[in-house]
Amino acid sequence: MDTASATAWLHHETFWGMSAASLLIATAAALGTYLVLTVLLGWSMARAKRNAESHEQHGAAQVALQVLSGTSHLLILLAALLVGAGMLDLPQRWHDRVGQLWFLAVALQIGLWGTRATVLVVDRYRVHHGATNPSQISASATLMSWGLRTLLWATVLLAILSNLGVNITAFVASLGVGGIAIALAVQNVLGDLFASMAIAVDKPFEVGDFIVVGSIAGTVQQIGVKTTRIRSLSGEQVVMSNTDLLKQTINNYRYMQERRIVFKFSVPYGTRPEDAEAIPQAVRRIIEAEPQARFDRAHLLAFGDSGLTYEVVYIVLDPGYNLYMDLQQKINLALMRELQALGVPFAVPVRTLQMAPDQPAPWAPPPPAGPLHVGARA
Repeated sequence: MDTASATAWLHHETFWGMSAASLLIATAAALGTYLVLTVLLGWSMARAKRNAESHEQHGAAQVALQVLSGTSHLLILLAALLVGAGMLDLPQRWHDRVGQLWFLAVALQIGLWGTRATVLVVDRYRVHHGATNPSQISASATLMSWGLRTLLWATVLLAILSNLGVNITAFVASLGVGGIAIALAVQNVLGDLFASMAIAVDKPFEVGDFIVVGSIAGTVQQIGVKTTRIRSLSGEQVVMSNTDLLKQTINNYRYMQERRIVFKFSVPYGTRPEDAEAIPQAVRRIIEAEPQARFDRAHLLAFGDSGLTYEVVYIVLDPGYNLYMDLQQKINLALMRELQALGVPFAVPVRTLQMAPDQPAPWAPPPPAGPLHVGARA
């Protein structure tokens, strides 16, 4: 068969209502498009990888490499087939279907790229905000990833449905009604979810912080989507709902640099004024002798129920609780010695009871007027 005959055969022979020549051109266009897109993707990723290894364009190249790695070869194949289908002499309704498939392929690829970008953003957020504690499970990163991906794919889905001719206005309205019903059914779970988001954004505490909430004192172990786990001082793990946790006052000792201490003691009322005046000076000498403490004040505060009440304030220069207890013990023992040297004891609470003299009760019967005779009748 010569060239002219082959050409004539290609133009006159038909398959599924299309000439063999048009099918051959469409197949060649599809194969060429697939090869070009595949080579272009490989070249782009290789270039991005080289730039990522350099120091000048490290950040942007890493982003490009991560995003390009989300390209689907299946969608590239679909795009190549659609290019080939565009070369065919198809009915108008099939051209419309090809256009819808183009939109579907592009929308899905944008969704995949967006998912990769979301993962990259969340990973960078976790690195930047978890530097102090790399092992912590960040609830904020989990919620951010879930929320961004849900929003992205919901937008892609609505765009695809709109392109297919679906009335998305009614669809969105029905989703809104269904969302309200679901929100009412799981409002406690949603409350904990938003409380977790508030903890992630406002950061009243983080993993590793020592906090006191009501009667619970311990170290935060994990901040979850619904609950927060605290290792208490007595050793057990306390699991608290995030909503209940934020309703209470939280004392966070993470940023405490110093510890302010206030304590009181009393001496009896029989103390001489000279000794009462010397006691604050003795307390000052005791505290200033400690290198880890800073004296603030010591005063005769009030005339208490059982004696003269003194109030002492000093600052511990380290937030450690054990150090504070060691200092307080040394100060108490030194104060006992100083008062013993002054001959002044500590005041002891005393109660004085006054007993009234014996008196007849107001309800007692009066004594008999004469002697009582007891006898027998004859």
